[in-house]
Amino acid sequence: MGVSVVVPIYNEEENIPLLHRALTDVLQTLDQPYELILVNDGSKDGSTKALAKLASEDQCVKVIEFRKNYGQTAAMQAGIQAASMEVTVLLDGDMQNDPNDIPMMLAKLDEGYDLIHGWRKKRQDAFLHRRLPSVMANWLISKVTGFPVKDLGCALKVIKTEIAQELQLYGEMHRFITILAHWRGAKCCEVVTNHHARQHGVSKYGLSRTTRVILDLMTVKYFIHYSASPMKLFGMIGLFCGAASGLSGIATLWMKLMNGVDMTGNPLLMLTAVAAMVGVQFLVLGMLGELCARIYFEVRGMPNYAIRNTLNFEQRSIPAFESVRKAA
Repeated sequence: MGVSVVVPIYNEEENIPLLHRALTDVLQTLDQPYELILVNDGSKDGSTKALAKLASEDQCVKVIEFRKNYGQTAAMQAGIQAASMEVTVLLDGDMQNDPNDIPMMLAKLDEGYDLIHGWRKKRQDAFLHRRLPSVMANWLISKVTGFPVKDLGCALKVIKTEIAQELQLYGEMHRFITILAHWRGAKCCEVVTNHHARQHGVSKYGLSRTTRVILDLMTVKYFIHYSASPMKLFGMIGLFCGAASGLSGIATLWMKLMNGVDMTGNPLLMLTAVAAMVGVQFLVLGMLGELCARIYFEVRGMPNYAIRNTLNFEQRSIPAFESVRKAA
């Protein structure tokens, strides 16, 4: 069983050699073939040179360099699609995930699971703007999707490559990989993993991601439960709006006939009606937009990222490479 380790890299110059050393020490003890796929997500520091140096010294290191910063989801998608081994390991490049957890998670995979995801039970991050929002987000996601999870934001995952490559990741869907895989029928398990405080570089996350998580959660909820039969959602909303409109009409008529109240100029009634219609229209527009985006990329066979260069790869080993070159 070979192992492909996929690591998105964005401005992690100081962490790159440390990460390479830690991963190599662990993977060499597995007595299995492995590859390190490091995806340079448009880094602006010395990460590009550091990755090129590693690739020249270690043939197990494979580098994908983006033309610009496309985000962690695109970087993970590129690495997953380029993986050639039976199992894919995902983790961040900031050295907060512990590579020593990988053998334990691989052993758990042998118990019949398809995906093992980490739980940073003793997370070494600031409480107010990192841990507290994460706890609230995990609770909300668990309730909305019905999938029991304690730490969906942990990047450390071990997943069978055939399942990982079935997933279509857009936007910032990397944090929902476990739920999307579960939707595809994967058997998932959550295990406690180590977590370290960041020693070098700066975090790329903050409270600003909260709104993006909520919007992505709405999208995931829609595609998991309603993508095959959207009328179950839109019809339900339509019936609810129709019922509300009927009740409002009856109430207006009753107030007019019984009390002689003129409701035609009531600004609150008008505001309620307009706000409800606009809200429904925007929700529908957003969901249809998400659906159109997926159709656009999948029909054209073109990913939502562009690759500038690869190292230690044959071009045909990256399915999206030729289409990206032609599009460029």
